[in-house]
Amino acid sequence: MIRKLVAASLLTLVSGHLMAAECSVTVDSTDQMSFNTKAIEIDKSCKEFTINLEHSGSLPKNVMGHNLVISKEADMQPIATDGLSAGIDKQYLKEGDARVIAHTKIIGAGEKDSLTLDVSKLDPAQKYGFFCSFPGHISMMKGTVTLK
Repeated sequence: MIRKLVAASLLTLVSGHLMAAECSVTVDSTDQMSFNTKAIEIDKSCKEFTINLEHSGSLPKNVMGHNLVISKEADMQPIATDGLSAGIDKQYLKEGDARVIAHTKIIGAGEKDSLTLDVSKLDPAQKYGFFCSFPGHISMMKGTVTLK
């Protein structure tokens, strides 16, 4: 009897955990100017969604720094272009740019940063993306953000 109860409790615990939405993701960046994913999917049931950015390369941020910026897909390149003159201290983002939904700071080798989104502020009908705003990196370091 106790064995069956323990087995049922474990099954409930495991199945309950599997049914819960994943409301965070870790994205790795490297010295090869790349993210380890081209797509981030956000479950609509999440109230908040956290993106953890890691840099597994060996170069410092002033040489091969990366950040992760979330915006509407149509705004990605204009944000990157406008941020070129902002410099590394401002994360290569124009100060107060309303098109930027969220962003991490620029990180280098071995560093980490994260951002958290309020999922209710994302429009399921809108196309969103993510990219690195370090000069020239958007050409290879970008992807899609979708609500599912």
